[in-house]
Amino acid sequence: MPIPADPLGELLETLALQKAARTREDIFIGPSNFMPTGRVFGGQQLGQSLMAASKTVEEDRLIHSMHGYFLRSGNIDLPITYSVDRLRDGKSFSTRRVQAYQNGEPLFSSIYSFQVLEEGLEHQDSLPEGIPEPESLPPLHELVKDMDEPSAHYWAKGRPFDMRHIEKSIYFYVEGEHVAHQALWFKTIGPMPDDQNIHNAALAYASDYSLLEPIYRRHGLVWSHPGLMAASLDHAMWFHRPTRVDEWLLYVQDSPNARGARGLSLGKIFNRRGELVATVAQEGLVRIPKQDLPNH
Repeated sequence: MPIPADPLGELLETLALQKAARTREDIFIGPSNFMPTGRVFGGQQLGQSLMAASKTVEEDRLIHSMHGYFLRSGNIDLPITYSVDRLRDGKSFSTRRVQAYQNGEPLFSSIYSFQVLEEGLEHQDSLPEGIPEPESLPPLHELVKDMDEPSAHYWAKGRPFDMRHIEKSIYFYVEGEHVAHQALWFKTIGPMPDDQNIHNAALAYASDYSLLEPIYRRHGLVWSHPGLMAASLDHAMWFHRPTRVDEWLLYVQDSPNARGARGLSLGKIFNRRGELVATVAQEGLVRIPKQDLPNH
């Protein structure tokens, strides 16, 4: 499966789930995206599961939280089946459980909560100061244009998002102090439809790209480190305010802990107006060869 010629078109096709034929149950089918590893991207399952859940909820209710566990690696050559359970529909909230399957085996299990828009108390964390504008930062394809590495070509040209790190990216080397935090701007490479459910699903999709990087950065690791094995284990996300993913968003990330071949990362996503639009938490598997561990 080659690198997609139209990554944004592929993203929209990925999120346009099809209702399974000949069944009254809430079962949907979604295609799988290309990934150089051959394994289904976790963000794809986040976005597709959210879309499956949203298709069973009234239009006046939008997602406000999701919690999921990655159970198995998926095969990019096969579609994914999403089964939705309608757990509850109350006066203000609706709750859905979504199970993702390939070949009859569960890949991803998650719960979603939707709410009717209400007025209430309001406060938020502030946008960090001193962040450069995204236009002042080089796009990834300029940084890796001279690298003869297949994964670099995918990162630069095969993804539907333009991602620009505030600090130097850690795809192939780590510059500066080894700290457990970073920030980056991101947005889709083109315009998106005016459907908030699609924007929310795409936001969930993108939230999985870089959230483990503060763990790597803290220990001087790069994505291309020999023997590195990394995978998302679970993912939680809270949607605070409606937003568009075809406009620049700032993803501020830090890792408070790593132990037992697992690392925890937290993220805050702001729009350019300084509004906090989402908060993310993820624990990931991070294994490196024993000889590369401290004290070995």
